[in-house]
Amino acid sequence: MRRRDLIIFLAGAMATWPLAARAQQKAMPVIGILGATSEGRGLPAFRRGLSEVGYVEGRNVALEYRSAQGEYDRLPALAADLVARKVTVIYSSSITATLAAKAATSIIPIVFDVGVDPVAFGLVASLSRPGGNLTGVAFLLGELWPKRLQLLHELVPKAGTIGLLVNPANSNSDPNTRNLEQAAKPLGLQLEVLPASTEPDIEAAFATIERRHVDALLVGDDAFFNSRSRQLPAMAAAHRVPTIYFAREFAASGGLISYGPSFTAMARIAGEYTGRILKGAKPADLPVQQPTTFELVVNLNTAKALGLTVPPSILARADEVIE
Repeated sequence: MRRRDLIIFLAGAMATWPLAARAQQKAMPVIGILGATSEGRGLPAFRRGLSEVGYVEGRNVALEYRSAQGEYDRLPALAADLVARKVTVIYSSSITATLAAKAATSIIPIVFDVGVDPVAFGLVASLSRPGGNLTGVAFLLGELWPKRLQLLHELVPKAGTIGLLVNPANSNSDPNTRNLEQAAKPLGLQLEVLPASTEPDIEAAFATIERRHVDALLVGDDAFFNSRSRQLPAMAAAHRVPTIYFAREFAASGGLISYGPSFTAMARIAGEYTGRILKGAKPADLPVQQPTTFELVVNLNTAKALGLTVPPSILARADEVIE
């Protein structure tokens, strides 16, 4: 090649290099993270699941975050924004976020992480063959409410009135409440439903607990409550009300007792599924995963502060005892 032609070739290559670099950057797959709250406790586990399939944020995949900050009515617009952004996959970490994502697109793959029956909610055709653009992990949290009520009854047998903290903005709160009401009758327990979807609502709920002499409290499964794993145990301690929660993080933060699946384990599976979809798998062919084990965590320090003696029957079943 003549010197003049070489100079022209190099000049052209240098001119087109920034365009090629931008094109390569644009080709990086983007995962849209749609959450009902700003709480990101499950994201490290989600990223770990992604890395197990070969994807690392910032290296060969990008993550874009959209959070409703507890205002569930913002989710449809946030989901629509991710669709307009043309993300490669959407990861939705609650039933409210998943329903919003499903309404926004029937094309972009959606990996959900929910605490409901995905078939009953119309997310998938079946657990083994989802059949559409959605799949993920599902743990039937509502079915655990009666179990938590039984544990609370064992722990505080003299309690006659049980408070139930629920978020009315959660579409699953009404059926779960009815389910718990049926479970309370044979135990001779009275339920006091305490709705809360904002910070002032939580404060009002604890004021009601004190005013109406509620003996114990069951916190319903909800992303809004999950983002307050420190605040709720602190308020329960301040009001001296024995409380059972749905995740170990509450007990680790000073809550009395918790019973539920490992949310970090579920988020890791969701990350793995998302990575498999990025590699070409179809959501319709990936069976919905469900947890097979559940964690019972007891905080003996909190029990002592409340003047409670934890029955040996509960201690024997506990997966973790905090002393």
